[in-house]
Amino acid sequence: MQRSQSSFRSAILGIALSIATMASGCSKSEPSGNPSGGSPISAGNKTSTPMTSGGASASTGGAGGIKASASSGGAIANGGSTPISSAGGSCPAATACGGDLVGTWTVISSCLRVSGELDMSMVGAGCKTAPVTGSLQVSGTFTANANRTYVDKTITTGQEQFTLEPSCLIISSTPTDCNGAAGLLTAVLGFTELECTPAAGGGCNCTGQVNQSGTMGIPYISYSTDGSYKIAGNVVTMDDQIDYSYCVADDKLTMIPKPANPTFTGSIVLQKSSGTSTGGATGSGGPITGGSRSGGATASGGTTLSGGSRSGGATASGGTTLSGGSRSGGTPSSGGTTSSGGATAGATGTGTGPCDIYAANGTPCVAAHSVVRALFGGYRGRLYQINRTDGATLDILTGPDGIADTGPEDTFCNNSSCNLTIIYDQTKNANDLWWQGSEMVPAPKSSTPAKATTDPVKVGGHKVYSAFIRPGNCYWHDGSKSGMPKDAEPEGMYMVSSARNTNGGCCFDYGNSETTRSADVGGAMDAINVSSITAWGTGAGKGPWILADMEWGLFCQADNKNCPNNPTQTAPFLTAMLKNNGTTEYALKGGDASSGPLQTIYKGRGPYNPMKKQGAIILGCGGDCCKPCAGCGSNASSGIFYEGAIVKGYPSDETENLVQANIVSVGYGK
Repeated sequence: MQRSQSSFRSAILGIALSIATMASGCSKSEPSGNPSGGSPISAGNKTSTPMTSGGASASTGGAGGIKASASSGGAIANGGSTPISSAGGSCPAATACGGDLVGTWTVISSCLRVSGELDMSMVGAGCKTAPVTGSLQVSGTFTANANRTYVDKTITTGQEQFTLEPSCLIISSTPTDCNGAAGLLTAVLGFTELECTPAAGGGCNCTGQVNQSGTMGIPYISYSTDGSYKIAGNVVTMDDQIDYSYCVADDKLTMIPKPANPTFTGSIVLQKSSGTSTGGATGSGGPITGGSRSGGATASGGTTLSGGSRSGGATASGGTTLSGGSRSGGTPSSGGTTSSGGATAGATGTGTGPCDIYAANGTPCVAAHSVVRALFGGYRGRLYQINRTDGATLDILTGPDGIADTGPEDTFCNNSSCNLTIIYDQTKNANDLWWQGSEMVPAPKSSTPAKATTDPVKVGGHKVYSAFIRPGNCYWHDGSKSGMPKDAEPEGMYMVSSARNTNGGCCFDYGNSETTRSADVGGAMDAINVSSITAWGTGAGKGPWILADMEWGLFCQADNKNCPNNPTQTAPFLTAMLKNNGTTEYALKGGDASSGPLQTIYKGRGPYNPMKKQGAIILGCGGDCCKPCAGCGSNASSGIFYEGAIVKGYPSDETENLVQANIVSVGYGK
């Protein structure tokens, strides 16, 4: 299931720009010295605390309404300056003139106003538009490097109010209420908090707050703090997504966001700092060890890169046959840069992986994906592909012990920004997951690949990277002709995920999905979901929960109502399992991937009999994401993926216990 957004970038930007501070439309900031992250953002007498990094929460607010809060990275105060609000008034127009953008710039004033109609097609709602008013303010710094990369350390804050008519509460053909709408729209519209309460005569009155790091002045589903930019005339485009008209004059930079709708007026003015940055994007912090981020570990040197592509057609003994040359992730490669050191594709491995356990018990893996390790004991080969801002690509291989060798990745991405473009299938079925928006899987421009090095963690003593999914990121493959179970055929699956980086947007899934990328019928999907979605029933506490996405609802029992026996998950490394015999029974299980056994969340009758699975594979979003069509759009959910597999047949409880023991033995967080 996917609550989709508009396929057009202008529609997404239009709604995002509506998130605004109504009481204070203009702000002025005095530049400070070195930015220091983590301070609250003050706007007049109101203090807005930056979002935390650990998942979404929803707390009851208002009569019949819900106040939903989302966090997936969160805003970090970094500019060291305090915006000074001024009352009301319109924002003066600015004129674009172009100029030399390179340098570090500090926001000294901003005035951004929003009015008009929201384009509700981006959320798949039954209404076309919703009236909105509001304003935004910006603080912080922005750096444009000479190599056409950028680092955006701005904070955009604000408040917005809009009204949903009753037809707006039909989202992707599924009814919800004001509570559910708030949970879904928080992530879609880029809010920190959203409260929707019943309106007289039906519908909802909604008030949203935003506190966003990056993507200056534009609360955005795929906001970014670093990436690449292009300039054409007086327009600068960030990450092929966001357009600004701009003008550089007298050491000042004026940025004018350029959405199509709703009506947006005003600009952001920045002062140039002394000195010019010419380096690349800054790196992330140290790896997660046992759930807490250690300080700033860096990869050591010694890894060399060759300029040519991989050759040789080596065969990984667990599955995929490797062909010569590196596949493109949708962006042209400039030479196919690959690692000349590290692991060798096709080397013989030892030990046992989850797919060996499944096969030995009569339920073989038909798809096996991991950014962390080999899922067959004998597999030594490609795990995933990354793409650098200059278009070069690199396949990341297993090391001698089967764990991802990320040393070449750190070297390759140094002083640049890298995206995760393909997650390779380790079986012989070639069910590789490509990012939606690549040349293999077309999607709206709002769909982007995940950043490759956002989330370093420790696994088995090695530094590896998760697939850190944010709104706008999703991966897909049509496996209907390459081994995936279809219709009522039994299947099982597991995913190692996390309670970190979850939200209430639809739908962070891994599993079997529609080949049509449409919400065709109940039972067309069979996928694991880890999220805090409240639109179609919840578990105990505030989430995240382990759920089953079978289309037209998320389930943790026979219907999509509340499940008091489904606990909130807290583990930084989380095993989630789903199996479905296709007719009379399905089961959900969960456990800590770093220690301990599985717990059965539900085992019993399912909502659909028989299932009508179509055999596509989805990661990071729901089934009706992300066709390039009017009313279609990109993913609204966030989550973390380390590894997962889909098997043919209905695994026994004993088999699943052995798989969990194997996962624990790897050493997640250690």
